[in-house]
Amino acid sequence: MNQLPEQDLPPGRHQLLKEHLMTEIRRTEPLPERKRKPWLRPVLVTTAVATVAAVTLVLLPADDGTGANARPPSRATVALLEDIALAAEHEQPSYGKVRDDQFVYLDSQVSNAEAADGEFTVRPLHRLEMWMSVDGLHTGMGREAGREDWDLPTDVKPGGEGWEISPAYNHVKTLPTDADGMYRYLYETAPKYSGQERYQAMFVLAADLLRQSIMPAEQSAALFRAVARIPGVTMIENATDAAGRHGVAIARKDPDNPSRDEWIFDKETHEFLGERSVATDDIADVEEGTVISDTAVLRRAVVDRAGQRP
Repeated sequence: MNQLPEQDLPPGRHQLLKEHLMTEIRRTEPLPERKRKPWLRPVLVTTAVATVAAVTLVLLPADDGTGANARPPSRATVALLEDIALAAEHEQPSYGKVRDDQFVYLDSQVSNAEAADGEFTVRPLHRLEMWMSVDGLHTGMGREAGREDWDLPTDVKPGGEGWEISPAYNHVKTLPTDADGMYRYLYETAPKYSGQERYQAMFVLAADLLRQSIMPAEQSAALFRAVARIPGVTMIENATDAAGRHGVAIARKDPDNPSRDEWIFDKETHEFLGERSVATDDIADVEEGTVISDTAVLRRAVVDRAGQRP
């Protein structure tokens, strides 16, 4: 397997991709630069992220950093998140006893937009497989159509920088099991690793844990109940994931970029299906409604070694 080249972006996924993409597509529309830290993701990096040009982040004006303009979630949104939490508590699959030397396997279908040299393209839907260390101490692996397998190094170790936002199983199983505690965790932790408006940073961190982890039932339910308290979170009654599955979405508009992040769930079982980001305005040659990134999670499992399929 190949190590990620040094010029690749720091480990992360769709927030870094989206920010670099938005920078590229509005390069002809200069905006004031706002200093900010990148979103430091501890695990996942894809080809789409690596191929976007590394440029200085130039962002749309944000609010005052407190989310003061965001409305509380509606009753319908809160009710949906409670249904999702109940499903997580009572219907979540059991993975048995998880050992420190094992790996969380994630099988997805993904499609990402790319902007480079003034051109905007959408990559065809393709398979992405990840093997992520349970304890953060064993080298994982990524496999994606159209490229060689690559290593997921153990850069984020227990107790080290980034561990408190790591999706490693041994970390997420230590997160709070009640909504109050989980909300405090998101509120206090997310801004440390993001220059975004606080509530958007909380929503993005929750999305990372939701998408990349196998979370125990109690932590999973607490996460959804905490998200139900984040201002600006809304519901979309009809949404479709990258695999064409229809569902209902929990969403939040990004105050730093003209886009909206959506988590898609099955309407009947409330199982998490996938995630996508959608353009909310016309900008350059990107039209409102364009899907910027799209992920359908097809399978999760725990396996004994990197590269092993369940």
